[in-house]
Amino acid sequence: MLVLAVDTATPAVTAGLVHLEQTGAGPIPERVRTVASRVHVDARAHAEVLTPQILECLAESGCARSDIGAVVAGVGPGPFTGLRVGMATAAAFGDALGIPVYGVCSLDAIAADAGREPPGEIPALGADPDAAGLLVVTDARRREVYWARYRDGLRVAGPAVDKPADVDPDTVVAIAGSASHVDLFDLPVLPVESPSPRGLVTVAAPALLAGTAPEPLVPLYLRRPDAVERSYRTLDRTGA
Repeated sequence: MLVLAVDTATPAVTAGLVHLEQTGAGPIPERVRTVASRVHVDARAHAEVLTPQILECLAESGCARSDIGAVVAGVGPGPFTGLRVGMATAAAFGDALGIPVYGVCSLDAIAADAGREPPGEIPALGADPDAAGLLVVTDARRREVYWARYRDGLRVAGPAVDKPADVDPDTVVAIAGSASHVDLFDLPVLPVESPSPRGLVTVAAPALLAGTAPEPLVPLYLRRPDAVERSYRTLDRTGA
């Protein structure tokens, strides 16, 4: 199955084509292979570059739009404006091609990629995986971070938004995510900064392979947008 994956939950505008196939039973019953990908880091360019990136991936791979069997979109958490660009684009491609669109937590995609790092990079992860934990953080602005904790590849806390000092590390032994924020924590850093197409599809793989009908796309804003509609008080008859 050829899957289109997009994410605009971070300053990295991400698009890619990923081949997913069932390989049998076992702890990893699927094979996820990146066919083509584009990442452009610019927090203000989501709307301008995402669709061209998708078209570039199609041209590089030699695939047609009709070859795509499903779409996977990161649903955040992320800023209001950037996040809705990726989700709207994913929904538009799904509607135009008549294929399902699956939403996944963008932090889960980062965790999926971080889980592929060699265990030797973080000894505690290999030594005692049940007691180990991974923290993923991305930029929430306002001196805050979006975060989630993982154990054995599964999310056990979050997603949430807090100041870094208020994030409970619990049994965390490593951190991944925004390069500007991982250093705020006294933890070994895994070199995964944003969701990749492969990570996004890995998270959605069980539903994709099972043919499960996707849930409606629901963005994880976690708080109100920075720009809000101005409210006006009701005038009385005198205009006061």
